[in-house]
Amino acid sequence: MHASRNLVYAGLLLGMAMAQLDGLVVTAALPSIGADLHARTGLVAVTAAGLLTLTVATPLHGRLGDLYGRRLTFACSVLVFAAASAWCAAAPDIGSLVAARALQGLGGSGLIVTAMSALGELFERDELLRRQGWQTAVFAAATLGGPPLGGLLAAGPGWRWIFLVNLPLCVPALLLGLRGLPAKPRGAKEKFDVPGSALLAVAGSAVVALGTVDALARSPLWTPLLAGTAAVAGFLFVRRQRRTPSPLISPKVFADAVLARAVVVNGLAGAALYGTFTYVALVAAASTDAAGTGLLLVAMTAGQLALSASFAALARRHPDMTAWGRLGCALGTAGLAAIAVAAALGGPPWLLAPGLFAIGAAFAVCTSAYTVLGQTRAKRDLMGVTLGSLTFARQAGGLAGAAVFGWLALAATGGLAAPGLTVVFAAAAAVLLVAWVTAPGVTSSDAVSSSP
Repeated sequence: MHASRNLVYAGLLLGMAMAQLDGLVVTAALPSIGADLHARTGLVAVTAAGLLTLTVATPLHGRLGDLYGRRLTFACSVLVFAAASAWCAAAPDIGSLVAARALQGLGGSGLIVTAMSALGELFERDELLRRQGWQTAVFAAATLGGPPLGGLLAAGPGWRWIFLVNLPLCVPALLLGLRGLPAKPRGAKEKFDVPGSALLAVAGSAVVALGTVDALARSPLWTPLLAGTAAVAGFLFVRRQRRTPSPLISPKVFADAVLARAVVVNGLAGAALYGTFTYVALVAAASTDAAGTGLLLVAMTAGQLALSASFAALARRHPDMTAWGRLGCALGTAGLAAIAVAAALGGPPWLLAPGLFAIGAAFAVCTSAYTVLGQTRAKRDLMGVTLGSLTFARQAGGLAGAAVFGWLALAATGGLAAPGLTVVFAAAAAVLLVAWVTAPGVTSSDAVSSSP
């Protein structure tokens, strides 16, 4: 049984790796894609389409897994991802590629959420902590290796191979998932909430559009229109979830005060850490050349790797995930504040490097701690909903943060020079400080355990 679970675990990691690599390798190949398809415009949509469906479909896949089982949802996600990858590789024009990328994001979302939910069902807390290092290593490897791999494939055999290499990897992931993942839960008679899904898709699409397309995020017409659309659709979604007998995101998740706060903190941390990622390189470039900027950004990756590598070992001795989450928020607040000061001073490396290291560490700690908290605290019949809610909050928060911080910089200083970047990172530090205050308090190890 242990060997069988190891094989399933390998299949889940493989699926997560493919989904996480997806956007990173494509970004590096965009110039080659534009040249080959003769596309002067629309390249932003290649990444935005995948990000849109990846974000919006996250809670949908969580609920589908709760209703129909992890085995079916994972298998369908692999097949959709493989079909979309083949379509991307064969795309004759930019419009076809954008559509294929949207489908690929839909499959990738299922790979990530179903894998995290299945792990919560397959392993107890101590085993999850022991294996957490592998999960964070996969994410770190995707983050580090994605852009260079995309560039190498685009410069070598061609950008279409970025998508073709997924096809042979989907085969073992599918076989391993079918062999050992839990099947359909017994007694699951509830129906999937289609109207709620439509409302969530509308709200999520508006947030993604604001977070990925600068022209929309800074338009006097589209910005309030999209923000209003997101607010109205979000309000209607919440009202439906409270009234429908089969909600997409069950209010039962938020009846647990610890999980409810964890979802809120994930959204705030996503806004502060994900939302400022675009602006980090601008601060680093203020005082050095391209090579120096690259070296400074290595400090952020080093922080992520250092905490990812040590988390699994340290968390087994100190297993309170709420305490780890608060530590991540504190590290991120300090790091963002340091970068804000560095931006005001022209980006001195002696201040910028520790700040970058701290936000990389904060990202690793927050992601790992709240994922394990959701996996070990959620009720079994709400595992997918819980993990989907946590992931969606982090992704949507990051997209909203990117748009809001950019708007703040423009409104306060008129641009993204040193004063504007100071505003961005000071605001992000304030958001993460709120997350630290909001974070669930320390609980006993017995209180954070799987519910039958």
